[in-house]
Amino acid sequence: MRVVAGERKGMPLKAVSGTTTRPTTDKVKESIFNMIGPFFEGGIVLDLFAGSGALGIEALSRGAERAIFIEKDRRAFQVLKENIKKCRYEDRAEAYCTDALRGIKALLKRDIQLDYLFVDPPYKKLEYYDYILMLEEGGKLSKDAIIVCEHSFDVQLPQAYGRFTCIRSEKYGKTIISIYRMS
Repeated sequence: MRVVAGERKGMPLKAVSGTTTRPTTDKVKESIFNMIGPFFEGGIVLDLFAGSGALGIEALSRGAERAIFIEKDRRAFQVLKENIKKCRYEDRAEAYCTDALRGIKALLKRDIQLDYLFVDPPYKKLEYYDYILMLEEGGKLSKDAIIVCEHSFDVQLPQAYGRFTCIRSEKYGKTIISIYRMS
């Protein structure tokens, strides 16, 4: 696993050992960023269910201004912090070892607008995708926000989350990437 493009291109990232997380492959990560725009001019990223932090770190490497990482698994969180440090993004990253719901509730209290939201929960936990609505209804997603959901091929996500509509879905083996934008 590595950073695919941008200022940290080629930087190897540590993966979480064991089966508690499912890392996004470099091929899928590259496809995600080809779909949403290869490079950014600023913006704030939320990497929910961050695991090793590969998606948020990739966004930082490609020009995102800041990234917020939420990961509850302690081993994964330790790897996430190591990857942030290795890539020298400590000044542009916030990492929280907490469950997603608590992280969302904390974000709802902050004066913040998210431009990119990566949602990659455990595949069988469909209720976690409802956190998108909490952020949308709480006014935390900018009008130009892009939501990227990674899910199993046998999971059908809704066509819309509030004002955000699915504009594209692509299958990669047993994984589907669904992209949402404001309609």
